[in-house]
Formats: sequence, C-alpha cells, structure tokens
Amino acid sequence: MSGFFEKTGTALFWSATAIMCLSSTGANAQSSEPSVQLNTIVIDGGASDPTGPIDGYVAKRSATGSKTNTAIEAIPQAVSVVGREQMDDQGAQKVDEALRYSAGVFAQPFGADNDTNWIYIRGFDATQTGIYLDGLQNFGFGFGGFFIDSFGIERIDVLKGPASVLYGGSNPGGIVNYISKKPTGERLRYVETGINSYGNGYLGFDIGDKASDVVDYRVNGKIQGGDNYTDFSKEFLGAISPSVTWKPDDATRFTVLANYTHLDETHGGGSFLPYFGTVVDAPFGRIDRKSNFTEPSIDDYNREQASIGYELEHTFDNDWTVRQNLRYGYGTIREHQLYPFGYVPFSNEPVGDNYDLSRINFLHDTTVNTFLVDNQLEGTVKTGAIEHTLLFGVEYKYFNIDQTQATGGSTPISAVDPVYGETQGPMFAPYIDQELKRNQVGVYAQDQLRFGDGWIVTLNGRYDYVTTDATGTPSYDGHDGAASGRAGLAYEFDNGITPYASVATFFNPLIGVDSNLDFLEPETGQQYEVGVKYRPTMFDGLITASLFDLTKENVLTGPFMAQYQVGKVNSRGFELEAEANLTEAWKLTAAFTALDMEVKDDATADLVGKRPYLIPALQASLFTQYTFLDGSLQGLSLGGGVRYVGSSYADALNTLKVPDATLFDVKLGYQKDNWGVDLNVTNLFDKDYVSGCQGLLVCSYGEGRKALLKAHYFTW
Repeated sequence: MSGFFEKTGTALFWSATAIMCLSSTGANAQSSEPSVQLNTIVIDGGASDPTGPIDGYVAKRSATGSKTNTAIEAIPQAVSVVGREQMDDQGAQKVDEALRYSAGVFAQPFGADNDTNWIYIRGFDATQTGIYLDGLQNFGFGFGGFFIDSFGIERIDVLKGPASVLYGGSNPGGIVNYISKKPTGERLRYVETGINSYGNGYLGFDIGDKASDVVDYRVNGKIQGGDNYTDFSKEFLGAISPSVTWKPDDATRFTVLANYTHLDETHGGGSFLPYFGTVVDAPFGRIDRKSNFTEPSIDDYNREQASIGYELEHTFDNDWTVRQNLRYGYGTIREHQLYPFGYVPFSNEPVGDNYDLSRINFLHDTTVNTFLVDNQLEGTVKTGAIEHTLLFGVEYKYFNIDQTQATGGSTPISAVDPVYGETQGPMFAPYIDQELKRNQVGVYAQDQLRFGDGWIVTLNGRYDYVTTDATGTPSYDGHDGAASGRAGLAYEFDNGITPYASVATFFNPLIGVDSNLDFLEPETGQQYEVGVKYRPTMFDGLITASLFDLTKENVLTGPFMAQYQVGKVNSRGFELEAEANLTEAWKLTAAFTALDMEVKDDATADLVGKRPYLIPALQASLFTQYTFLDGSLQGLSLGGGVRYVGSSYADALNTLKVPDATLFDVKLGYQKDNWGVDLNVTNLFDKDYVSGCQGLLVCSYGEGRKALLKAHYFTW
C-alpha cells in the first residue's frame, strides 16, 4: 500500500494544507475582526438533538452510529453529516448531489439519474442495501425500492464501514441515513422556487406551527417539472410529507411521519455507452454526451409511492427510555426503456464503418410492500467508576416484491445520426415473473462505557435470522442466521483530540441462487479502522482522519447465470474530512479519499489481484462560502468549490482506464430580511468527462454545466 500512497502525495498535500489552514485562518479572524469574534458566536450544530437541524456545516451529535444521542467524536467509526444549509449553499437538488463533497463517498458514478440516488461508500455499492430513512432501512431489490426527494430531508448522516451490528444486513462500506424534516414547535412559513438552465423548474413549501399546547405539525412538499440534461429527457415530480408531533409532557414524544411521491419521466441518455466513442475516440470521434438512444414515443417511467409511520419515545422516572420506530411503505414502479448495449452486434468497437448501436428493449412492472419496526430500550447504570449507556433492541423487517421483467425486439440506432420512430417489439414472455417475500428478525445490544476522565469503550453484538420465499419464475427459498459485532476504543483529550480504533464484523443477506441452484449465502467480512477526530477550540469545526482495512467475502462472481460465491474483495484506504464554521460569515468543508481496492479471490483466476472497475482511487474536494454581514455588501454570499475525481478502471481485467476529472462549482447569493436569491453553477467550465465505466459497454458521461437560479421567502 506504500506505493499507492506515494502516488497521492500531491493531492494529499493540497487537501491537508487546506484543512490545516483552518486553524490559523480561524485564529486570525478572531483577532482581526472584533465584530465577528468567535467567542461571541453561539452555534448549536445539533448539540442536543442528534437528528435535528444543523447550524452551518458542523454537526455536534448523531444517532446514526450508535442509535443513541452520541457526540460524533465518541463514535468509533468515521461519520459525515451534511445539513440543510450546506445542501442549499451547494445547490444540491438530489441526495447524491449533496454527498459529492463527502469523504469516502463516490456519488453519481453513472452521471445524472433523476430517479435513483447512486451512492458508493468505501468502494461498495450502497444504493439498494445501504440507504435508510430515519433509522429504518429503505431496502431495494431488482427495480423495487423507494426514491426520497431531498427537499424533505433535514440532514444526511453517513456512517462509514460496517453497520450490521446496529441495522442488520447492509452494505459493508457504510450506510446513508436520511433524516426527515420534523415539527419543531416553532412557526414556519417557507416557500422556495427555482429553475435550472435545462428549463426544469420547481416550487417547494415548508409550513410548521403549534396546533395546541401539546401538538406540533409540519408539512413540506415540492412539485417539479421540465426538461433534463440529455435529449428528450423530462420529468414531473410531486412529493408531500406531513408530520405531527404529540408531546403531552417532557417524558413522552410521539411523531407521525407520512409521505407521498409521484414521479413520471422520460429516461435520460448519456449512459450504457461503449468505451470507444466516449472515453476515447471511435473512428467517427465521440458520441454526443447529450444524445439519448431510447425511443421517446414509448419510453416511460412511472412511480407512485406512499409511506406512513411513527417515532414513539417515553422516558420513565428512573431515566430509562423506550422507543419504537415503525414504517409501512407501498410503491409501484413501471418502466419501459430502450438503452444501448454496444455497437452492432453487441461489440465494444464499431465493425467496419457501421456505427449503429445495439439496443435492449426492456420493460418491468414492480410492486413493493415493506413493513419495519425497531424497538429499543436505553438506560444508564454505573458499576464503580464506570458509566454504562446500555441499549437493547429487537427489530423486524418485512419486504415483499411482485415483479415482472421482460425484453423484446428492438432496432439498432446510429451513434452519430440517430433516427427515431421505428416500430419496436414484440415483447417476449417475461423472464422474471415472481413474488418474493423476505422476513428478518434481529436482536441487538450495545454498551457505551465511559471511565478514567476520557476513555470510551463501545461494545456491540447482534444476531439476525432471515427467511426468503420466492414463487413464480424463478422460484426458490432459503434462510440465513448470522451474528455481527463491533468493539471500539477512544480517548477524549481536553484539547479536543479523540483518537479511536475499532473492529467490526458484518453480514449482508443476498437474494437468489447460484449456478448450482443453491440459495445464496450472506456476504460477510470484517473491518479494522483507526483514526483521530479533532474538535478545535479556536473555531467551530470537526476534523476526522481515518485509516481502514475492509474485506468482503462470499462475493457473487462469474458470468450471468453461471455465478459462484467464491469472491473476496479488500478495500483499504485513508480519509480526511473537515467541516468548519470559521466565523459567523465563513463556512467550509473539505475532503480527501485515497482508496486501494483489490480482488482477492474470484471464479475467474485472471481477475485475482485486479482492482474493481468504476471506483476512483483518489477523490478530493473543497467548498467554501463567505457572507458579508455588514457594509455596502451586506447580505451578499460568495461561494465556490472544486471536486477532483481520480482515474478508475473501465474493465475487470484493468486493461483500460477512465481518466481523472476536476470540476468547479460556484455560488452567488443575496439575502435581505426574510427573502433571498441564489445562483448555483455546477461544472462551471462545462467539463466533458466520463464519470465511470462498469465494463466496456456501460460507460456514462458526467453531467455538463448546470445553472440553478432559485429564490426563497420565509416568515416565522
């Protein structure tokens, strides 16, 4: 790994220098600008509420890494938190856009995708198994899952590394927990509208107040519609999220959360494209990054989803607390699309002077029902000089999917001069026509021990039992039981430095059978992590540096319909991240990721020792914003960011690469009294680049320059 890090020297120096400059910059600001002295600024940053709003860019506490109200530096794994203010400053309109400046996270690997938030953490795909909403899993399988619009999100917590010990089976690289906007008990009247340079506009609202002395409410929603980045791509989105909190006394809180989302779109292009013609020239040059090779007249995506649930918490007179978090979700997703798959006949390079692309005619119809309930008991006890914060839990997850998937006849289309409108089909009999049910029960316990004026020990254990039953085509059933654990050690120094170390095991139950028709075993493995978290005293900030070694076993490998569970992948890396409210006016976030991934075992011997495709070895980012608080420029905000995405491999054998890319973002805003206007431009210089390749036939263009003009108005 030493050779790997030698290659990162320049980028690491740049990122580390930017972060270390926070200290001297913050100190200078405090001494030279008395009007904004840091010791007069009160920034809560979620100090009391681990799921509440964040002032500025710096969160103090999180429940995602422990399911208890814990300071982030006391959690023995790296944790990133992106709050509402940071999302708005960066002009993020989707969750994956909001995570582009987070260490350890690779977002939007397939470019802009309006119906899915694609997220990789520490090199592993979190899109279906690593997404949570208010602490309950938003599991997805096949094309069945739930899309959460970012306008209804208060904050996004990212726990890096295994989380099975708290949440059951999940992505080994980490999880993303969306925290919903909830009633605050304060009067809120907020409206926001905007339009981007593609002609896609939206109107959002957020209303809250007290209905009585014991009841608070909040309703937020958004409608959005118009064209998107590539040819023919367009959408209409509607979402509304009402919530009500009943708090009869200080000991009891009951919050009901609901959501309805509708999404109707014509798919975007720019993906499923061959390496030759995107990353490098084909004989005709490059495929236009805005080209869309579907059939607009028949292309359709339609999603209807709804959910309702509650969070119940009661603290007894002995200070023990019980919680129950519950959610039911229902969704239907129907999709019909033609997408390219290599040059005719399914080749990575054109044959002769034939520049036609082969196409797949794909249709699915999916219905999903989910039910989740997490029961918790938390309390504090003392044994001598040791204080124990104990957590016990029982969790139940139900997932039901009724799905059909089919393909049909399709015509090729020119890569350089596409002509649309030819008759497609007919559709063939479904190759999947199946109803699948999965039930999972998990029992877990946690002990957070504090002693010796600074020592923190975290011990976790969990056991899960999972049953799966699929009827139809294909049919199978199976059951899995697995234990997972975590042990962490940290020490809090008085100067704000907290070194930590942890080891964790995980499991991720899979659905399906291998080529021998044996039900798939869960993916398993372990992670070792060491790091240091620093909360400075001279300014409001949090700096985290972490080293980790993560191995995933029982990986499904081999060609489609001939797969075996013999795979093993190792991910080792270094992450450095800083969030800072340097002054009341100046905020900053910076991140650096160096990732060394290697296939340790595979059904194909030639792949052993190779690096998995798609995932960049290096990423770095820096975003800062300054707001003038007085003078003739009072209310003006200037912000900007730079994102570096390193090179990645395009194929499993590591013969071809996708080059690196550096992207620039800018922000110009003006706030006066209770209204404001912002202009965000991402990919300012309209960089033409490929975001990644998942094989030589599946390369995706990154999104070009996008300008977003938005305005907001609020009253209290």
